[in-house]
Amino acid sequence: MAPRFSVTYFVRAGDVEEARHRALDVALEQTVEIPRSCVPKGYVEDEILGRLETLEKDPAGRPGYLADISYSEDDVGGDFLQFLNIVFGNSSIKPGLKVEDIAPSPGILALCKGPRHGIAGLRARAGIGQTPLLMSAIKPVGLSTSELARLAHDFALGGMHFVKDDHGLVDQKTSPFEERLQACVEAVGEANSKTGGRTSFVPNITGPATMIVERAMLAQAAGAGAVMIAPAMAGYDIIRTLAADPDFSLPIISHPAFSGANVVSPDCGFSHRSFFGTLHRLMGADAVIYPNFGGRFGFTRDECLSIAKACADNIGGPKAIVAAPGGGMTFSRVPEMRQAYGNDVMYLIGGALLQEENLVDACRRLVGAVYS
Repeated sequence: MAPRFSVTYFVRAGDVEEARHRALDVALEQTVEIPRSCVPKGYVEDEILGRLETLEKDPAGRPGYLADISYSEDDVGGDFLQFLNIVFGNSSIKPGLKVEDIAPSPGILALCKGPRHGIAGLRARAGIGQTPLLMSAIKPVGLSTSELARLAHDFALGGMHFVKDDHGLVDQKTSPFEERLQACVEAVGEANSKTGGRTSFVPNITGPATMIVERAMLAQAAGAGAVMIAPAMAGYDIIRTLAADPDFSLPIISHPAFSGANVVSPDCGFSHRSFFGTLHRLMGADAVIYPNFGGRFGFTRDECLSIAKACADNIGGPKAIVAAPGGGMTFSRVPEMRQAYGNDVMYLIGGALLQEENLVDACRRLVGAVYS
């Protein structure tokens, strides 16, 4: 018998019998996708078929139950996307089902090596100890390469550890990818030479499937300090592929663009912790950007803290990664963020700095507020 991994689902149901019926339907749908009466005896029924392990009333008080369903590693076939398909393939289309937690087995952990660097590696790259990391973004789309490079320079001069492309910057005519990459790496390097700092530039390499790996290698050759990918657009396996590539060594930062529908429903999609935490670690992301509570996107404090916790929980192998909340970060909220997240966090602050008259001074004030 092959080892089994498990997925905990919230199942919307009026009573336990309805919940059991729906959970058993998930076990079928995610594996054999045929009526229960047609499942072949022997290996298919005993091994391949999903198995309902436990069923309990939802402790959070939602109108439903938590169903723990285990799946055989043989279902996956050494394929990460098939793993995702087993976790929540066809059943993701059905209402009233939500992935709450994923417990990987040894075989899944062997398939998903996890992040190459994690939070410890990002801190080492930035040259800091057990303290928060700082990141900002150059924007908006439409600025020239020289204007964006100047922003990158000033962010670095002000003490940001990582300066990334805005997720909307790709290969526009106003600032083509390769031109911007080279200019921003040089601009950040110039600032580092003035301060003795170790700021890294992070290009957005999200793009056509045939271009992502090429852009990753260009970024590495140019001296970038990490790359950023929006996996909900680029594909969930691309981060895992790059993280496992022996020819690629940069940290990978994930961006949440196009992923909101996975988490915003109370009873469909994924829990915040399973999507932004567990799945991103299994993918191999070293840092995961997500909307901060109190900002413009509506994530709650508990949801955000559940992501941060899932970035560091022991799941049997993958390194802890860094939670990077952004969107709504302001100077006045720094004490609140410090109290909520502690030290194991990367603050992503952009607009609050860009609206200041002197960007370098604003960055330095932020550094002082975070580390005071």
